[in-house]
Amino acid sequence: MKKITSIFITILSLTSVFGQNSFFDPIDTVETPNGTMLIYADRTWCYQEEKDFEGVMNDYVHDMVCNDTAYAYKSYWNNDEVITCTTNDVTLLKDTIWMCVLDSLHDNYAIPFDGLMTSRYGYRRGRRHNGVDIDLETGDTIYAAFDGKIRYAQYHDHGFGNLIVMRHYNGLETYYAHCSKLLVAPNQDVVAGQPIGLGGNTGRSTGSHLHFEVRFYDNPIDPELIFDFKHKVVKDNLLVHSGVFHPSGSSSTRTYTSSSSQPVDKNAKSHRVRNGENLWIIARKYGTTVDNLCRLNNLTETDVIHIGQVIRLR
Repeated sequence: MKKITSIFITILSLTSVFGQNSFFDPIDTVETPNGTMLIYADRTWCYQEEKDFEGVMNDYVHDMVCNDTAYAYKSYWNNDEVITCTTNDVTLLKDTIWMCVLDSLHDNYAIPFDGLMTSRYGYRRGRRHNGVDIDLETGDTIYAAFDGKIRYAQYHDHGFGNLIVMRHYNGLETYYAHCSKLLVAPNQDVVAGQPIGLGGNTGRSTGSHLHFEVRFYDNPIDPELIFDFKHKVVKDNLLVHSGVFHPSGSSSTRTYTSSSSQPVDKNAKSHRVRNGENLWIIARKYGTTVDNLCRLNNLTETDVIHIGQVIRLR
């Protein structure tokens, strides 16, 4: 018993290396209920799975936008940088990606805070506002939107104040800014609805509120494309295309000018896909249903359609 006690006293006196992006050779390993712990000469430690983790939490989306040479997006797991890659050019997205916000393994969600929305996504005083602001009192509890893992949890010097960035299994990241206190640490696994921070007024903020963002490979999109904040529910599907990343692509002002500006022949037998279109948009345009389009074109709702592709309408 003394030997076992000694091991755990040693473990408790070590410092986690969560947040570091490079590792040297461990001097020892300890098997724990949470996995194999790697111990280093400078009295730091990490779990084996954290050492090997590369940040990919949705293989389907990752293969589509990272391994496709047309896009070649990057997705880094970095605990010290808010934006991990500035070269993920959303104008290269010529297709529409149909993303499932929830799936059978991760089907829970939570509204980050049940409060009055005071500012929406889009332009605000001539500048981009990349998220929504939700009114709260300092000390109110903020909750994780979906299951996932904490990538960033520290004070941000350039406006966010105390910031939490969480990466999710659906391929998105969520940002929770201006917190008064952080309740989580980098690399921590978190479930939807778990308290992750306390609301506050830190950083570039003029009053206590939560600034909440949703990002796809470092690019912001309107959170209202995913959340119905009024009714406190989530929208199961997210259609990702280049248009949703522009401030005018918010849920309140969104238009599809590339397609809606063209005259529509209601009696047409086929349609050639244009930029920003998906099956739902095409079905609505011609007064049909997605199910009908899928049946006629041997597609499923989750299939990606491409610019120039001909879709049978009847």
